Amino acid sequence: MRRAFALLATTAALVACGQESAEPEDAIRTTIPDSVQQVEMPEQPAEEADIGTPMQERVAKLGLLNKRNNVSQDLEMRPGEERRVGDVIVRLQACERTAPWEMPKETGAFVQLLVRQRGTEDQFRKVFSGWLFKNSPSLNVVEHPIYDVWVKDCTMDFPGEEAAPNRQTASGSEAAA
Repeated sequence: MRRAFALLATTAALVACGQESAEPEDAIRTTIPDSVQQVEMPEQPAEEADIGTPMQERVAKLGLLNKRNNVSQDLEMRPGEERRVGDVIVRLQACERTAPWEMPKETGAFVQLLVRQRGTEDQFRKVFSGWLFKNSPSLNVVEHPIYDVWVKDCTMDFPGEEAAPNRQTASGSEAAA
């Protein structure tokens, strides 16, 4: 800590005297042993950065339940979209699912739930903000006495996921194309 302050003071003194010093990051790097310096990660190739469907093209299917009247409905939404249903607003920020070759299979969505405050027209209070998972609903629970929301699906594609024309079923017989 003292060494960092001394380095900053020295750099400031050199600049004040009119002497240009090396960039502060370079000056700091010279005081850090090579064995401790972080290795800069190379940029991902373009084809790896674009694996799967872009976020704005994904579609999540969410379930919304009103516990007062036992009415549930499905909401199909894209990330960045919000939908008002009565006294509740559901916002979808993102949806993901594991690639077909990854285990365990999981589907999730980052959801925000806002509920209208009593006695107001357009004032909403955020009651939930977080990831919800289809196969692990108890991992992150929406705790509200009237509304519940859960993930049903996230539609997205991965490279190489195209259906094969003749797929084998579990019994070993071929399915009709």
